[in-house]
Amino acid sequence: MSQSLSCPDKPDILVVDDTPANLQLLASMLKERGYKTRPVPSGMLALQAALSDPPDLILLDIYMPEMNGFEVCQSLKADDKLKDIPVIFISALNEVLDKVKAFAVGGVDYITKPFQFDEVQARVNTHLKIRRLQEELEKHNRQLGKLVQTQVKKISDTQMAMIFALAKLAESRDDDSGMHLERVQAFCKKLAQGLAQRSRFGGQVDAKFIENIFYASPLHDIGKVAIPDRIVLKPGKLTPEEFEIMKTHAALGAEKLEAVQRQFPGNALLDMGIAIARFHHEKWSGEGYPQGLAGEAIPLAARIMAVVDVYEALRAKRPYKDALSHEESVDIIVSSSETHFDPEIVKVFIELKEDFRKIRDEMKD
Repeated sequence: MSQSLSCPDKPDILVVDDTPANLQLLASMLKERGYKTRPVPSGMLALQAALSDPPDLILLDIYMPEMNGFEVCQSLKADDKLKDIPVIFISALNEVLDKVKAFAVGGVDYITKPFQFDEVQARVNTHLKIRRLQEELEKHNRQLGKLVQTQVKKISDTQMAMIFALAKLAESRDDDSGMHLERVQAFCKKLAQGLAQRSRFGGQVDAKFIENIFYASPLHDIGKVAIPDRIVLKPGKLTPEEFEIMKTHAALGAEKLEAVQRQFPGNALLDMGIAIARFHHEKWSGEGYPQGLAGEAIPLAARIMAVVDVYEALRAKRPYKDALSHEESVDIIVSSSETHFDPEIVKVFIELKEDFRKIRDEMKD
């Protein structure tokens, strides 16, 4: 894009003509009418001058040696820095085909020599005004775009805060409160970033996937809001019957989110939240719940969440068990590769195990 008109009363016009008398006459007349003019005697020098200091408008002769006006205009339009500068052809060529070609290569107007200077000035003023309006419109659109982005981000941030607050509220019924959800977010993000470096997952795990799993992961146990307090808050181990009821939280959570999804279809964050809530207790071997999915039939986000959820549970102290050390927890996850967990995800987890330790230590309850 050309430079903005630095001074509306004195626009910068590049005048290009290989005939010295014509060049000086036109430049002098424009200068007398209050324009800043730069007379240039060849096409090559015109390009150099435009690149060095883009003008507001160019008056361009056609018939010149070495590089004619058509070629100069084509070169201008091929340069991102110069392509928006209005070019008015001013030439003794008066055939219709010459005029058509002038517009085809990017000219905005065509003046035939010999010319009346009042006509030249009128057309110059018109195209300078059009260009100034275009620049103002472009500036307005940029400002509007920034404003829209800011508002969208505010709305998005508010939505994310509401989602997290909802998940936090559900989690507060359980003894496992504190920084649990924040750690889950950090673990999922770290593991997803590691998977993004592996070719097997490169097509699935991109920046948007990583962002979505960070915000969707706190919803993994949202279904617990529908489980009775006598089970969720039981201080000891659950009976087989109670465990069967507890297991329903996966499907219940997904169903609650699906009700929201029906109001906001096509939301990738909700899609991932549903997949995580429903399938994060599935096992690679097919022995998990609620549907007994196996292998890659389990959504990737849920397979990531499965590793994170177990690591977080192993490290947590419960009324019926002590917290395990980082090393013990890692050993259990490694030993469950290919049975409970996707073996490729476990490999990445092993590579990042010290990052997991650091996150757990820095985000203590």
